[in-house]
Amino acid sequence: MKILVVGANGQIGKHLVRFIQESEHEAKAMIRNQEQASYFKELGAETVIVDLERSIEDIAKAAEGVDAIVFTAGSGPHTGKDKTILVDLDGAIKTIEAAKVASVKRFIMISSFDTRREAILNAPSSFKPYVAAKHYADEWLKSTDLDYTVIHPGALTNEKGTGKVNAATEVERGEVPREDIASVIFNSLVNNATIGKEFQVVSGNTSIKEALKSI
Repeated sequence: MKILVVGANGQIGKHLVRFIQESEHEAKAMIRNQEQASYFKELGAETVIVDLERSIEDIAKAAEGVDAIVFTAGSGPHTGKDKTILVDLDGAIKTIEAAKVASVKRFIMISSFDTRREAILNAPSSFKPYVAAKHYADEWLKSTDLDYTVIHPGALTNEKGTGKVNAATEVERGEVPREDIASVIFNSLVNNATIGKEFQVVSGNTSIKEALKSI
């Protein structure tokens, strides 16, 4: 399986590309500029340079020849509301539409921990645009006929992954290493039982493979 990782230069994306390249599968890393390519070339991964603010057609061209797409891009905490709209909402929706154009059925979305409408209403004012963007991107994906999985990570940390999580439709808030989320993504890609599923993930005591079996 060949997997396009959108947002590959992010911390989750880098872990994910490494996991893919260490397996029998193949990663295609979508990055914004050539300066980001060296990490992926060292892993032997193909790179494609496309900015998410470009067209659906540009993203679809990047998705040619792949079997699955993972959207793990984000505008980041230090950008304004404009980038939240352009990347987390419009970029996500353009990638979903690009998957259709490129005839890629498998799509995994990395979302926010809680994107229900109540979460938008209850979020701090500075966080509302992000939660709203993720809410509508998730809803757009779920309204398609793509083989989707929506993953809602807890508070992300840079701790080393433990390989153990708590995953369910709803779990108590908590932290989770980015490396473990990358492993959850990889294991979801190779587990068709996660298709059509949406779940929250935090650190826990269950191995990732076993946790995904109970989703």
